[in-house]
Amino acid sequence: MKMEKIETAFGLLLANVQQLETRLATHFYDALIEQNVSYLGKAVSEDLQQRNDQLRALKLTKKEWQKVYQFALIKGAKEMHLQANHQLTPDAIGYIISFMLETLFPETSLSVLELGSGTGNLAETLLTGMPDKTLTYTGFEVDDLMIDLSASIADVMQTSAQFLQIDAVRPQVIEPVDILVSDLPVGYYPDDAIARRSVVGSPQDHTYAHHLLMAQGFKYLKADGYAIFVAPSDLLSSPQADLLKKWLQDYARIAAVITLPEDIATENNAKAIFVLQKSAQGKAPFVFPLTSLTNPEIVQNFMTQFCENVI
Repeated sequence: MKMEKIETAFGLLLANVQQLETRLATHFYDALIEQNVSYLGKAVSEDLQQRNDQLRALKLTKKEWQKVYQFALIKGAKEMHLQANHQLTPDAIGYIISFMLETLFPETSLSVLELGSGTGNLAETLLTGMPDKTLTYTGFEVDDLMIDLSASIADVMQTSAQFLQIDAVRPQVIEPVDILVSDLPVGYYPDDAIARRSVVGSPQDHTYAHHLLMAQGFKYLKADGYAIFVAPSDLLSSPQADLLKKWLQDYARIAAVITLPEDIATENNAKAIFVLQKSAQGKAPFVFPLTSLTNPEIVQNFMTQFCENVI
């Protein structure tokens, strides 16, 4: 994967997006959606068309497209001052989750459900990062802009991701999946009546949305399936943690807790990856402080320990 090629492609894409932003008097992500539509069809002007032709001539692989879009999404997030829940899941976390899927599931075909799929960056990291596996991927996302964005990116990349506009806290009828993933949006769920139907629903206050998503998501998981959640590291000690712990005792086994480096945190919330299994309580969880996502030795040590202790 040549960085110059990716930089060239990003430059062409960015020039088109910025031109569409001005032309349509809209924001970055909307212009990116329009660019994706014009790339697949016919551009609205000569210079847009020309740059799209240059983009096509680069013959980007899916992995290269994924990098180009990641740069675009990061730029868009900065320009639009997006709230933390709409920020994209960093690639480094995507690679760790890919590794976990590879390790936990030797099977060649896997069904994956992501709750709160956002920009689709995690989806595309998983779909392009495991060439020897066939993933049937579905993303639930409530925000219509995010749905349009992630679907238009999947169209250009020609990946098989399916994104549905769904409030993942409300019950859905779907086939159970092998694996559940979510970079959990953190905050309170607005509808108390819906929240109180859940086993983790708070009887007197607003309920944490991330607790509700965990409990609801588990209903879509096959027996012995795994859920991988990126969540606040104080998940089990924060307010309402008692309701969550009671639910965990009844429904899930904590297989692993991997705390993430401080630079991954958003708005001073330290993050961790929680790996839960839909099975009876088993051995003690594997706990690992991952102090760097960029130091190869630290990452390799984590991978070795994960393979030895979780499987």
